[in-house]
Amino acid sequence: MKLIIDIGNTVAKLVAFDGDKPVEEVKTSGATLEALPVFLQKYSFERGIVSTVRDLTSEAEAQLASLPFPMLHFTPETPVPITNRYRTPKTLGSDRLAAVVGATTLVPGKDLLIIDAGTCITYEVIDARGNYWGGNIAPGMQMRLTSLHEYTARLPMVSAEGNVPGMGYDTETAIRSGVLRGMKYEIEGYIRSMRHKFPELVVFLTGGDKINFDVRVKNIVMADEYIVPRGLNKILDYNITDNS
Repeated sequence: MKLIIDIGNTVAKLVAFDGDKPVEEVKTSGATLEALPVFLQKYSFERGIVSTVRDLTSEAEAQLASLPFPMLHFTPETPVPITNRYRTPKTLGSDRLAAVVGATTLVPGKDLLIIDAGTCITYEVIDARGNYWGGNIAPGMQMRLTSLHEYTARLPMVSAEGNVPGMGYDTETAIRSGVLRGMKYEIEGYIRSMRHKFPELVVFLTGGDKINFDVRVKNIVMADEYIVPRGLNKILDYNITDNS
């Protein structure tokens, strides 16, 4: 069994893998990893990997240091099973790179666009030959809703839940539709643009923000929630094999 720890901007995910199969996921605080001791009692882990997009707290570091099996810390220097052509690899978020690796494990040998709609929306491109060319980062749904409220004098804080008309009929629906439909059109625009370069492009959609997309946008794979952990699991196996 392998332990995969993915520490994001908001929460940390603890995932138990049996070979290539995710067995269970638990979400916990990225600052404390408070659920880790209980998770360790359920499984007999032999090794693991940890990825983080934030600085570790002393409490989280202590939790990781106490693990009774080797943990690979995913850094920009960690070998990966793709060709990383990003010009500043040390500034590349580990979750972005892991998502790309995870997508290639599910759909190998294809041109891929990986779209992760979470705290931010990230767009990543890897070609069929395994060259990762980079991607873009845009504000996520909650960030957009919050910024409209915080950076204006009178616009209210609006929930993402509710009616999303084509044109807002009051301030609440104007904000919600502007954000949600704006994200939808933005994502569909990226897909159309990338298909000019990669006609057989396969698109992965993942992340916590659910958006209704035009059914005419073909070859969309609704990636499961494990795409980043899958990538980390693959990177862990790659390094075990590479070092053996």
